[in-house]
Amino acid sequence: MALRSTVYRAELGVADIDRSYYAEHSLTLARHPSETDERMMVRLLAFALFAAERLEFGRGLSSEDEADLWERDLTGAVTHWIDVGLPDPRDVRRACSKAGRVTVLAYGRTASMWWDKAAGDLQRFDHLEVWQLSAEDGAALAAQAAKTMALRCTIQEGVLYWSGGDADLQIQLQRLK
Repeated sequence: MALRSTVYRAELGVADIDRSYYAEHSLTLARHPSETDERMMVRLLAFALFAAERLEFGRGLSSEDEADLWERDLTGAVTHWIDVGLPDPRDVRRACSKAGRVTVLAYGRTASMWWDKAAGDLQRFDHLEVWQLSAEDGAALAAQAAKTMALRCTIQEGVLYWSGGDADLQIQLQRLK
């Protein structure tokens, strides 16, 4: 018998001062049985970072041809493709052919090694951004995972001020590309 996804709910308030974007989002996340708390929380962080009216979560780990998050225009064309983790460079190239903007939010202890191997293959894509979340910040985010969450994210001058539960985090992503 196949394991089912676990449903998580998040009330996420985003105040992105850098982009003048302010909104409250009621989100439902389906966590795949093989997905970790850290990965789920990094998906939430990516949502806050790139929050937009038409941004939505993809179907998750079980759907290889979909982004973790994506934004589509009114015609259904993908305008922004967002992947979290350490995707195969072939998948990133494929995403670059499908979307006008592609972002990878790399995390984990091996993120730097992944980028060292993938950089040569991916540098040519001008519409690709790659960011790295520190392993410490990823672990701190994972500790905030709960079935029901109330989260706040303020972004100012590239720094994320994240609060949820009883912890406040200050997160500075490193731009790799």
